[in-house]
Amino acid sequence: MDKFIDRKNTSSVKWDGMKAVFGKDDLLPMWVADMDFRPPEPVLEAMKHRLEHGIFGYTIVEESTENAIVSWIKKRHRWEIKPAWLRYSPGVVPSIGTAIRAFTEPGDKVLLQSPVYTPFFNMIENNMREVVNSPLQMKNGRYEIDFNDFEEKLKSGVKLFLLCSPHNPGGRVWTKDELVTMAELCRKYGVIIASDEIHADLVAPPFKHIPIGSLEPSYADFTLTFMAPSKTFNLAGLQSSFMVVPNEDMRKKISEIHMKEGFFTLNTFGTIAMEAAYLHGEQWLDDVLAYIRSNIEFVKTELAANLPELEVIEPEGSYLIWIDCSKTGLEDKELPEKLLEKGKLAVNFGDAYGPGGENFIRLNIACHRSIVEEGLKRLKQAFS
Repeated sequence: MDKFIDRKNTSSVKWDGMKAVFGKDDLLPMWVADMDFRPPEPVLEAMKHRLEHGIFGYTIVEESTENAIVSWIKKRHRWEIKPAWLRYSPGVVPSIGTAIRAFTEPGDKVLLQSPVYTPFFNMIENNMREVVNSPLQMKNGRYEIDFNDFEEKLKSGVKLFLLCSPHNPGGRVWTKDELVTMAELCRKYGVIIASDEIHADLVAPPFKHIPIGSLEPSYADFTLTFMAPSKTFNLAGLQSSFMVVPNEDMRKKISEIHMKEGFFTLNTFGTIAMEAAYLHGEQWLDDVLAYIRSNIEFVKTELAANLPELEVIEPEGSYLIWIDCSKTGLEDKELPEKLLEKGKLAVNFGDAYGPGGENFIRLNIACHRSIVEEGLKRLKQAFS
């Protein structure tokens, strides 16, 4: 990890796609949620071995891949799932779209908790469903759930709840009590839970990710869990993810939507990389998590000393740092000009994450320490 790798001119969204998004390409990119680290070497070796064969026809997901997924989830998250529960997808966002189409109808209400990952809003609206928001509450630098509001929103006729666990962009790792309360309320009102758990493997001790479907068998009966090796092992471009769907009737509905979409298999290299990562990537991940934790502590220390008006919402389960800029005195609409024009720094701006995201920025620190150092210099320049 402690080696800078130049990603320019690799068709990287993060490094080469800035002009399309920000209107300029002279920025330091600390926005898109992928890492600047090479994946585990066994992953690369497995892909090279497959490349040498030279034929890349349609590919099935082998039993060995399914067993690797099952073993990983059991070891890292103490959840014993069955291979039959697995369904596949190019990514978690397509999985969200599939769930919305499978379990709701146009005009139905879908619940989320803002500020939250922007595609949650997009997938609901693009599928002609109604967004229902139960905003998270910031208390002592940490998001909490207003369960009274949560229940009131469920009562309004919500059909599906999109849970972000761990939370993006806030970095919260939901506790067992919080997850149980959400699950019990959804069961009470007959609401299906679709849980985006793509950051599950990035949780920092002493916090522990708990898949909501693992809490008890009855919860698994009305939950879908979306996971992937993409964030964990920096494999997003290979577009391979999976759903854990214990309920057989729900699996049938997912399969029906997949047939309508024309989806039936994963990318050859994505499948190979997923299996190799789950079988051989654990030590790599532990090393990456230590490096990320070091970067987080560095950011906290530097901002406290040099930009105390910026409040770091410390991530419990992510390499994305959510920063409150409200004490700068700047209005939300002024932040892009300061950061892009004056600081020459590309970040994600909080208003994209819905109500409650105003005056926040999201900073990706899964990169070489030299990038983090330069990014903090540019932050200081932006706000000076």
